[in-house]
Formats: sequence, C-alpha cells, structure tokens
Amino acid sequence: MDIRAQVSMVFHLDKCIGCHTCSIACKNVWTDRKGAEYMWWNNVETKPGTGYPTAWEDQERYGGGWTQNGDVVQLRVNGRFRGLANIFHNPKLPVIDDYYEPWTYRYQDLFDAPASDDQPTARAVSLITGEPMNIEAGPNWDDDLGGSPVYAANDPNRAAMTPQEREMMFEVERLTFFYLPRICNHCLNPACVAACPSSALYKRGEDGIVVLNQERCRGWRLCVSACPYKKTYFNWATGKSEKCILCYPRVETGQAPACFHSCVGRIRYLGILLYDADKILPTATMPDAELVEAQRAMILDPHDPEVIREAEKNGIHPSVIESAQKSPVYKFVKEWKLALPLHIEYRTLPMLFYVPPLLPVLAKKADTYDTATEDLWAPIEEARLPIEYMASLFAAGNVGKVRHAMKKELAVRYFRRHVTVGDVPAARVDAMLAEVGSSREEAEAIYRLTSLPLFDERFVIPPSHREEAVEALESPFEFRGATGFGFREKPTRGL
Repeated sequence: MDIRAQVSMVFHLDKCIGCHTCSIACKNVWTDRKGAEYMWWNNVETKPGTGYPTAWEDQERYGGGWTQNGDVVQLRVNGRFRGLANIFHNPKLPVIDDYYEPWTYRYQDLFDAPASDDQPTARAVSLITGEPMNIEAGPNWDDDLGGSPVYAANDPNRAAMTPQEREMMFEVERLTFFYLPRICNHCLNPACVAACPSSALYKRGEDGIVVLNQERCRGWRLCVSACPYKKTYFNWATGKSEKCILCYPRVETGQAPACFHSCVGRIRYLGILLYDADKILPTATMPDAELVEAQRAMILDPHDPEVIREAEKNGIHPSVIESAQKSPVYKFVKEWKLALPLHIEYRTLPMLFYVPPLLPVLAKKADTYDTATEDLWAPIEEARLPIEYMASLFAAGNVGKVRHAMKKELAVRYFRRHVTVGDVPAARVDAMLAEVGSSREEAEAIYRLTSLPLFDERFVIPPSHREEAVEALESPFEFRGATGFGFREKPTRGL
C-alpha cells in the first residue's frame, strides 16, 4: 500500500448559475499576459454543446488521454519518445481557430475620427498579427445555446444516444441546458505528464498538483495533444506551455484558489484525499463500466487506523491526515457517492468530481405546453435530457452510477420538503432514501453541506509543510534566498 495525499475538488452543478465569475477571477490573476490572451484555465461551458476548445471531447480528432491495451494503458497521442517523429508536424494539435483568435479594439479611432453624422466605431484588431479582423468566435461563443443546431448538434456525447434520442433533444418541449465549469483535473494518471519529452510536467509530491516547469519546457506541445480535457495551452509569445496550477501559492498559505474563492453560486469544494498509488495502473485498465467504482476504491478511509499508520509511515503529516478526515470531497465522492468524474473513460483518473444537475421536467405537448406533474418534482426518467447523455459525461456510459446520484439528490429534496413544509408523507421519504441506501441523518448532512456550508467547511486546506518538500530536493536556505525572484534567465525558444 503506497498511500499518498491528493488535493481534490467537487463542483456541484445543481448550483452553478453560469455567471463566469470564476473565469474572470482566474483570467485576471494568471493569464492577462501577451501570448496568454486566448487561455482560459477556468472556463464555463454550456451543455449540450461543443465546449472550449471546439469539440474537445472528440478524441478521434485530438487523440487525448489513454487507451486500454490488455494490462497496460497507452497514450492515444504518440508517447514521450515515439512522439519525437511528430514534433514538427502534429496532426492532433488544436489550432488557434479551435480556440479563437484573441482581439482588442483600435480605440484611438474613436478619438481621431473627424466630425461626421455617423457614430465612429473601433475596429477589431488581432492580438496575434496586429491586423484588422472579423470576430467569428470567442471563449464562450455558445453560451446558453443548449438547443443550437450548431453547438448542441455537434456535441460528441450524443454518440451514446440512439438516433431517435438525438432528434428528440431538439424538440421544443425538451430544449434545456446546464453549465459545466472546467479547470485542470490534476489527474492521478495525467497524460500530459507522460507525453512531455522534456519532463517539464510533474505532480507535486506533497499534494498531487500537476505543475509545469517553465525552465524545462521546450514548447514541444505534446502535452496539449495528450491532455484529453485540453487544459494545457501554448503561449505563442514565450514559446512555453502553461496550465492551471490550482493557485498553489494560495493553497500553500491556506487560501482557496481564486476561482473557488470568487464562486458566486458556492458550487466549489476543495479538500485532501488519501489514495493508494499502487492501484493506479489496475484501475486505469478496468473496463469502462467499472472505472467509477474502481477509482472510488482507490480513495482510502482517513479514519481507518491502518490507513493512518501507513500514511504516516509514507511521510504524510498528521495534520494532513486530520484535514483528510474533514474533507468535503471525501463525503461527496466516497461516502455519499454523489460526485462523479468527468469522462473517466480517458483513464487519466481525474480528481475533479461533479455532482450532476437535476434537470427540468419534460414538458408535455397538448394545446399548450404543460410542465405540471402529479408530484412535487418529476422523476429523473422524465428529465428533458436523456440520462444516457449524462452517463456519457460523468460515468463512461454507466447509467446506474448517474441514476443513483440523481435519485439521491431527489430524495434529499423530498426529505427537506417533508421537514420544512410537511406535505410529503414520512413513509414516502423513508422509501426514497432506502432505495438509494441513505438515511435521514445522511440526507440532513448532504443538505447542510450543499446549502448551508461555512467557508471553512467548503475548503478544508491542509498545512502544506512546504519546508519538508523543499528539503527533499535542495537546501532550504538556498531556496529561501532565491524564492520570489522568478526566472534567473528569460524563457527562450529552442533547445
């Protein structure tokens, strides 16, 4: 048993209002530099839709993640050394049009315009070429267009549905959408790390955050192709790749990452998990339908005396173990089984989990559209989006895992209705909770952590003990004297 600690996250999609405050917070802190204008380390997509970059889920096109090959997994894109043959021509690499060409406006035209009867306008200018351009796309071009024949119709997740179900999605009474915020998943089996020929990408030993060493990066961009979530970007100005670092300077000082701290809907949770690293390969080679449960089995009970003993033997500080015992992520993922990983079939074992949304009731067509139901809330089978679509997103097609999570969410709603209003019979509530293996005590705990959590309950950030991590690599006295000065040499292109 090789026990390690991993900073992990949960996004509660039933609470996301699509305000994009998280994206703006991240952009202002990290990517407001030349060459990073098109980078959105945090973005919020509308589903159904193609996302950002366009159709990032289509791995036949981009070749991200891993594929199972017997008892091993292989990168879809060429590996670290085989990829050298494609360094100068990578057909799986997204181009700028898959993102969007960043632009600004020639504001001086507004001041220099001569007197005229027409209102002067500022022409859009490319931030890459400096030439005038026509704006054709943006980072959130498909916002709120869940029923669009352009975006929703090209959603790769529709492949899991029958032709009839695909057509039904665009009937007026079925049109709906929900928001999907995305950041780097800081995976346990990151394809970007495995694909980098320069070994510039690595997981931090103390917390599992995946970071990219700018001094080692040579701009091969195999990490961009290998990441199936397309959360590694290439800075065209510096010739280096960049990615989300989970605001580790903030995490090391006990603060929540910028996107977490700024979240208006309070959908984000952060905590530490203990997992068995010996199970990474066996889990990654499981059949698709078993991946969700296999990943949950990797996560260890931080209250188990044997786990505590082995964790301390492996160098994990008792304060980190104590934080793992209070982790909200452990509750959502392991105890309550409400949170699910995004596209676990990519086999990177992502450590960002999502609580699926309870979608609106299906409207019934008569003389008028009717969304009424005989019950307070319609069963999940009558939701406007087929459950197969949700399973394609969050459970590698395993409908049972998504159905269980959504039924438990619905049972908690009925339980709270029974408590606050009293118009739902107790027997009905108990039957719904029993169906998903829950209890009134657990339902109350889910409600409290979902609706009434304090700041310190949503973000349980362990002490970083950075000094121990530094001592393992270099002299802490030399490190302390150099910290804060940034690059000693300016990043350059080439070898």
